[in-house]
Amino acid sequence: QVQLVESGGGLVQPGGSLRLSCAASGTSGSIASIYTTAWHRQTPGKQRELVAAITSGGSTNYADSVKGRFTIPRDNANNTVYLQMNSLKPDDSAVYYCKAQLRSFDDYWGQGTQVTVSS
Repeated sequence: QVQLVESGGGLVQPGGSLRLSCAASGTSGSIASIYTTAWHRQTPGKQRELVAAITSGGSTNYADSVKGRFTIPRDNANNTVYLQMNSLKPDDSAVYYCKAQLRSFDDYWGQGTQVTVSS
């Protein structure tokens, strides 16, 4: 099993930046079997949507709405994936969730962290 803990959410003004963190823990075997780590977000009444993802090989994928503004760097030594969010807009307000997909196709989710973009 893999446990994911997100942090870094909060209130920020439009145009500002935030960095979210997703720290993974578990057995060394389960950590090594993570194939993709992704950030998703969800607002009330809407489906959860993919924001950004990174594979174990370093390939990245971004939603069109965040391209050029968000990046998904990672720190392999600390089993942590980040979501660097710049030029934030009110539409980026949501609960952000981290998800790890293992090579077995098992998915693990974090508890979510709230991001609010408002003046």
